[in-house]
Amino acid sequence: MESYFEKLKKELYIKADKIVNSSAMFKALRASEKFDVDIPKDFEEEFFKLIDKVNLSLMEEKDNFYGYFLFQMGREIRFDISTPTGINFKGAKYVIYFNPIIFLQLNIKQMESTIKHEIHHVLSMHLIRAKELKGKFSTLAINLAMDIVVNQYLNNLPPYAITLKGINLKYELNLEPYNTFEYYAENIQNVLNVLEEDDEGEEDDSWGEDTDSGFDPEKTHDLWDENESIDEKMLKDFTEKFISNAEKGTIPLYLEGMISALRKSKGELPWNLYLKRLMGTVESNKKKTITRRNRRQPNRLDLRGELRNHKAEIAVAIDISGSISDEEFKQAIKEVLAIVKNYNHEITIIECDKEVKRAYKAKNINDIKERCSSGGGTRFTPVFEYANSKNINLLVYFTDGKGEDKLQVKPRGYKVLWVISGRGDKLSLKEPYGVVKKLSKVEVKDTIVDMKDVRNDGYSMNNQEPIF
Repeated sequence: MESYFEKLKKELYIKADKIVNSSAMFKALRASEKFDVDIPKDFEEEFFKLIDKVNLSLMEEKDNFYGYFLFQMGREIRFDISTPTGINFKGAKYVIYFNPIIFLQLNIKQMESTIKHEIHHVLSMHLIRAKELKGKFSTLAINLAMDIVVNQYLNNLPPYAITLKGINLKYELNLEPYNTFEYYAENIQNVLNVLEEDDEGEEDDSWGEDTDSGFDPEKTHDLWDENESIDEKMLKDFTEKFISNAEKGTIPLYLEGMISALRKSKGELPWNLYLKRLMGTVESNKKKTITRRNRRQPNRLDLRGELRNHKAEIAVAIDISGSISDEEFKQAIKEVLAIVKNYNHEITIIECDKEVKRAYKAKNINDIKERCSSGGGTRFTPVFEYANSKNINLLVYFTDGKGEDKLQVKPRGYKVLWVISGRGDKLSLKEPYGVVKKLSKVEVKDTIVDMKDVRNDGYSMNNQEPIF
């Protein structure tokens, strides 16, 4: 006899299909960036009753930590996501989204796994870490890497789920299990680069056994682009609050070490480590090519494809009005160059006081010139006028903070990091249009990802021992 749960699931699927009129229309709508569907109140209530039953099933499991975590999350229905579930931070809490058309095709154990999958992304701080790597790796490589990490700890996955075994087979790789998010992203990106440059072959876009599921790995975390502006420390604080409330349940062994490490990582990042993180978010410039079709609209032969150029323009402005000592200047430049060179980006040094005195390119410390003499006084606006006239992706401005209280021009299309020297106190600008950090001598670690480093950072469960 058919269970009440299965009967409810089938009835809801039929109603969901009617809401979007037909599967054909749904596929057409799903191809767009975003669309709105009028969701009847009664359908929403019945659907979330089903989710309550899934949550109850989670609560009855040995590791009911997930059930307590889900209790705290907001819930919304989104027919325009390409996965059964999605996660985001909204309104000072985590919100889990459900696409009924895809979610209702799963059995209850698979439903549980998709919910656990989203919670693992939260506990791994992937909402922050993915942004850090955005300028370095493609969206597809980042999404595949994150899903490999979390799915290694889950059973009863949907047939189209991204797994380590599946990626190794698809791309003829030999990636090791239980490794870091960054390790997987780099290795997958290397393969994607080879495929992108190979004009003779076409990449297989099918994923898993169920090609009709609507699953698209390049769009699995598009929701995160809608994420509200929130800094890392605040997100950690909210995550810790959710964890504390969920500890009424039993925490899986493989999550305990990661949660413990996350709680130990407190405080604001120093400027150089913040820059290191920021570099991953800087979009590299792209070049057009006639040898490839447009990825988003392959049937439009009039549109040119794109290749990643892997170079961004980084400008470093140095206030030479006497506010920064020679020692501070040399140490800061060394650290900036050490960070930037790992991303193969170009760097321009801008010497300025109340005007731009000189600007020149630098690849290493030997390219750094003796500072110009200053005429005294500081104005920030000339640097922004200069940056606005160039193809700048990121501006790092070293100063004592004493200048105008308002910029005469606004930064256009680039990010700004202010670094206040040891002699300075705060930035005089009322609106800095960027993040303000204090200059301090902090050792910059090697950028190569190390297993020990990841454990200490506490952002990921990637390095826990495998569970057999």
